[in-house]
Amino acid sequence: MSSDTGWGADGLCVKYGRTVALHDVSLSARPGQVTAVVGGDGAGKTTLLRCLAGSLAADSGTVRRPAKERAGYFPASSGIYDDLTVAENLDFRAQGYRLARQPARERAAEYLERAGLGGVSGRLAGQLSGGMRQKLAVIAAMLHQPDLLVLDEPTTGVDPVSRSGLWWLITRAAADGCAVVLATTYLDEAERCAAVLVLDGGCELAAGTPDEIVARVPGSLRHVPAKPDGDAAGRAWRRAGNWRIWEPGPDHGNGSGNGPDVIKPDLQDAVTVAAIARELGVVANGAKR
Repeated sequence: MSSDTGWGADGLCVKYGRTVALHDVSLSARPGQVTAVVGGDGAGKTTLLRCLAGSLAADSGTVRRPAKERAGYFPASSGIYDDLTVAENLDFRAQGYRLARQPARERAAEYLERAGLGGVSGRLAGQLSGGMRQKLAVIAAMLHQPDLLVLDEPTTGVDPVSRSGLWWLITRAAADGCAVVLATTYLDEAERCAAVLVLDGGCELAAGTPDEIVARVPGSLRHVPAKPDGDAAGRAWRRAGNWRIWEPGPDHGNGSGNGPDVIKPDLQDAVTVAAIARELGVVANGAKR
């Protein structure tokens, strides 16, 4: 059942043998909004999304999701049949959801056209480019207008034009009242979303709206001409050809400090600082844990 906080999960823990995939992870996905789950390889994104979609049972914690027929899932494997045409893939999915044939075909035709696939409905799915295949898989997952749409990295490895078409589909699903949960490695995509959950090693690294995550950056960020030596090296990183360093302390890292080298952080900076702070055991006031 749903709750006032929408669909999602509370306190999920998942282990694969001795490996902890998720530890006490919570997420809320509200109707009409896109929630991003961000993290690198092995962060726990796919495990969390599989729990949300109902394809994996957590060892502990609770999942709030609609009935199976009211959920849509785009797995990492895409779930598309190569030996069926684009139209046949969508017809097959519509039959599985027990949708009326004509309305389902009309909706599929609209989605295909808006996503730039209107001219390939008769092509075998195995002959599609990677971006076209990704868009077809998202259309298949949202064809029945679900209450919860779970997408596992639909834009990874996709060209910018195809990413634009995918984002039209994603925002269309949210505009229709669906709660969308999207796993991505792209922080520029996460900045578009209403809420963000950042995972690292199966644990929550940061959570909230993009603005809230940025607002919680402790200390200050500065440009430096080169990678510093000593302890400072562990708080420096290279971005866009330049070096940045995080200085822990009570001052907020919002670029309000003095000097031309002070940086106003964005979401990418905020996530980087959160990872560094966890690794170094530094809390907001600059003290060691």
